[in-house]
This record gives sequence, structure tokens and C-alpha cells, in this order.
Amino acid sequence: MPVNRDKLKQEAAYRAVEYVEDGMVVGLGTGSTAFFVVEGLGARVAKGLKIVGIPTSERTATQARSLGISLASFAEHQRIDLTIDGADEVERRSLNLIKGLGGALLREKIVAAASRRLVIVVDQEKLVDRLGDHTPVPVEVVQFGWQSTQAALKKLGAEPVLRHAAEDHPFITDGGNYTLDCRFPPITDAKKLESQICSIVGVVDCGLFIGRAAAVVVAATDGIHVMNAP
Repeated sequence: MPVNRDKLKQEAAYRAVEYVEDGMVVGLGTGSTAFFVVEGLGARVAKGLKIVGIPTSERTATQARSLGISLASFAEHQRIDLTIDGADEVERRSLNLIKGLGGALLREKIVAAASRRLVIVVDQEKLVDRLGDHTPVPVEVVQFGWQSTQAALKKLGAEPVLRHAAEDHPFITDGGNYTLDCRFPPITDAKKLESQICSIVGVVDCGLFIGRAAAVVVAATDGIHVMNAP
């Protein structure tokens, strides 16, 4: 019988929503898995849960409003109790992440950095032994001089490709920036690489999330598993 990946992701997302307590400020992620998280939170809000959400993208904000979730900004809350989000890769031994294929890495990183706890929800296909095994590292860059920024990334050993929304139209983030999807040789020191990428003039931030995840809820064919940070 074929595995229903969306059903598994939904079950894992609903498990992660159990971490949310009444009165919390909750960071709301972006992407297919985060969609189920917001859906699960909406169901709990309908039953009386009182939370305030800080969304990481305009589309997440739209979904949350449609489900009756109250939203706020950093003007009201500079600290977030808990953020629940997805990831594109999770390194098993460290719980380091690659995020950003959904196009919201900058806002996701700002929200993650402001969170007391970050819980990630993924299906088992996102687990890897080493970051970059399957996924490029998204790098958000300012539009001005992006070709120069691309050249600097190449000097780090990357193969950067400008992300497109359509064949003749670059993808533009909610922050008004471009994204370069960067294939690297095997990443042996993700923390060092994150620092090297972010030191390049023109780079806004990158999709390496190092040492940020407190727990990862994994949707596997044999059930839901929770991995805690070492």
C-alpha cells in the first residue's frame, strides 16, 4: 500500500502542536508541513486555546487569519515562546538544518532566533547524515549587484543558481530580495560555512540553521518519532 506522505506530515504536525500552551506567543512557519501546523493550531484555537501568532510569510499570515488565529508583530512581542516550522534537511546527529526552499528563510531565521524553543516537523525523507546531501543551501541576497555576490559564493566552492518564479522572472522574497540556491561539496563544518556565507557583502542570510532546533518531530512509516537536540 503506497505511503500517504501528506497524511504522515499532518500527523507529525498535529503532534508538534501539542507543545503549544495557553497564552503562548507562537512563531508560525512556512511551507507544506507548516501548513498542517497552522491547521492544527486553528483547530485548537476553535476549541478555546488562546495564543498569539507571529507568521514567517504573508501566505502563512493569510492562512492563520482564515482560521481565527490572532496575529502580532515584533512591535508587540520581541520574544517568542515557541516556533514550529518545517525543514528541507535535518542532520541526524546534530539536528542542524537546511531551510529556505519555501522562499521565506530570512523571516524564518529572524523568528527562530527570537524563539525560546524551535520545534521542527519533517517526514523521514528529510533526515540526512550530512547537510547538503540532497538539498542546496538557499542564500538570500539583495538584488543590487547579485551577480557579484554570486561570484563571491563561487569562490567558497558553491554552484549558485538564481531561483526563478517563472522562466524569465526571478523569484522575489517577501523582503524584496533574490535567492541563490547553492550546491556545495560535502559540508563538513556547517557552522563555519554559515559564517563564511553570511560574511559576503550582498548576502542577507542563508538557509543553514545551526544549533537552533530543540526537537524534531519526524513522520515515519512506522509512526511519529521525536528527536531531541544533543
